[in-house]
Amino acid sequence: MDFVAGCVGGAAGVLVGHPFDTVKVRLQVQSAQKPLYRGTFHCFQSIIRQESAFGLYKGIGSPMMGLTFINAIVFGVQGNTMRYLGKDTPTNQFLAGAAAGAIQSVICCPMELAKTRMQMQGTGEKKSRHKVYKNSLDCLARIYRREGLAGVNRGMVSTLVRETPGFGVYFLAYDLLTAALGCEPEDPYMIPKLLCAGGMSGIASWLSTYPVDVIKSRLQADGAGGAYRYGGIADCVRQSVRQEGWRVFTRGLTSTLLRAFPVNAATFATVTLVLMYARGEDAAAATAADCEPAPAQHHLQPQAQAQPSSL
Repeated sequence: MDFVAGCVGGAAGVLVGHPFDTVKVRLQVQSAQKPLYRGTFHCFQSIIRQESAFGLYKGIGSPMMGLTFINAIVFGVQGNTMRYLGKDTPTNQFLAGAAAGAIQSVICCPMELAKTRMQMQGTGEKKSRHKVYKNSLDCLARIYRREGLAGVNRGMVSTLVRETPGFGVYFLAYDLLTAALGCEPEDPYMIPKLLCAGGMSGIASWLSTYPVDVIKSRLQADGAGGAYRYGGIADCVRQSVRQEGWRVFTRGLTSTLLRAFPVNAATFATVTLVLMYARGEDAAAATAADCEPAPAQHHLQPQAQAQPSSL
């Protein structure tokens, strides 16, 4: 049931956060010599004016399709790793989250490749005159025919470098925040507290790995026009810093942070509501038992409490 709830919650998170993600990608990969957008809000305005509101949802098919597998991997690996490690400690929370992040990268990388290519297609055009890709599946199929598996997995190393510590920080931050905020079943503010913990954990996770995300986006957008600009991660870092300085690693950060809180909040709220509806009175009894502080440990048990699955 946690898996089903996670999938529904993840879908809610994608719907809320995808417009911000489109803005983030556009800002991260735009040319430094001829920038199209001056900042986050100008990018929002330009996309809506030039491409209509639907332009903000370009590439949404890919993350929506990949949610089932990603949630299954994240929840399954994190839960099994915590059971294997035995003790519920902050270190184990980080390790379990890192393991989940590393393994789900296998699905996440091609999914985000298709998303990025779709988001960049038809930039500045309300109706694209020449669509290279019909949809996310067509995008991956075309890349596979032209470049094979290596092309479909373009950006895999940078995805692993981002997701492994990113999910570790997320689960660690969530564990610490739920302990700090407290959880009492009779507390009328219990759900807002959990939403706050999820949203802030998402922000902490993004801040910890954002420079890597900039490189990943640039590598995955590279070659969309047929010619490749970067020879790899090191070459991408070198060219980006030489042309734009170290501030390049903060491009799109504002839209990312604006997206991080509501996405994780929406995901967690949906997960909670689905579980409450499905389990009824049993869910309330289980939550009360899990929220009761133990003598040496005064926080929620992550395995009993559903976790948000989207960063």
